[in-house]
Amino acid sequence: MSEVLFYHLERQTLEDVLPTLLEKTLARDWRAVVQLTDEERLDALDRHLWTYRDDSFLPHGSIRDGNAAHQPVWLTTGEDNPNGAEVRFLGDRAEPTRVEDYARVVLLFSADDEVAVASARRLWKPLKAAGHACTYWQQSAAGRWEQKG
Repeated sequence: MSEVLFYHLERQTLEDVLPTLLEKTLARDWRAVVQLTDEERLDALDRHLWTYRDDSFLPHGSIRDGNAAHQPVWLTTGEDNPNGAEVRFLGDRAEPTRVEDYARVVLLFSADDEVAVASARRLWKPLKAAGHACTYWQQSAAGRWEQKG
């Protein structure tokens, strides 16, 4: 079964948190797919991943770039996994399908989005019941991620 991590974004945005999680994923020699629900938001994330830090960038691509099999991080609004990713990141209310196809699925949801929070709560029970190892992560006042569930 897969690990399913729920990241409750209360102090930071997706753009703040995702690059670090992607770096950790790539450090494990895993590939990733990032799924969002809106093309404009995906384009903004695409630009952000090239410039989020002065001394680094995250190699990635999308359907516009092609060569999916060579992309360590694939950006999409669909359910595709053309780079053979082991980890799927879902943001902006994207919901997981075929969780069992991944070693890890990471749901990132903003505390400011009541619909996204409700969706994450709704997804927890059936994923846990299906045998997936679900964990809930929340950021402490000091900014560290703490496992809560």
